[in-house]
Amino acid sequence: MLFKFLGITLIPLLLLTGHASAASVWDKAQENYDGPLDITVHRSPACGCCKDWIAHLKKHGFKVTDIETNDVDAVKTKYQLPSQVASCHTAMISGYLIEGHVPADDIKRLLKQKPHVRGLAVPQMPKGAPGMEMGHQKDPFIVFSFDTQGNTTPFNQYWAY
Repeated sequence: MLFKFLGITLIPLLLLTGHASAASVWDKAQENYDGPLDITVHRSPACGCCKDWIAHLKKHGFKVTDIETNDVDAVKTKYQLPSQVASCHTAMISGYLIEGHVPADDIKRLLKQKPHVRGLAVPQMPKGAPGMEMGHQKDPFIVFSFDTQGNTTPFNQYWAY
C-alpha cells in the first residue's frame, strides 16, 4: 500500500526494510574455515534468543544438532562449565564448549587456531550479540576463552559494531 503526503507518494518503511529478522551485522562472514562445522546446541525449548543464535550459526555454514532440554543447568554441570561464564545455551564443537551468544566467526577462528582452552563464552546475554539483536541497542561485550579451572582470557572484543 502506498501513502500520499503533501502530494508525494511514500512507500511504507516496512517494505523498504523488511521485517525484524532482516539482515544482521553478524550475517557477513569474515573468517574462513574449511573443516567440519558440526555443532550440538543444548537449549531450553522456550528460549527464542537461542533459536536466533542457531539461525546465525546456520547462516555461517554450521550443521546444528538442536537439543531441547528443560534442564540446561544439568548440561552445564555435566560439561563442568565454570559458572562465571554461564549464559543461556551450551554447545559442543570439536571438543570445545561454546557458551552463550558467541559469534560464528569467533568459533571458526577457535577451530582454526586450536588453542589449548576448554572453550569460548559470552557470559550473560548482551544486547546486540548474535541472537540478541534489538535494533540499535548494542552492549559492548567480550568473547572469553576459558580453561578447565575457570580462568578466562579475552578472545575477542566488540565495542563498536
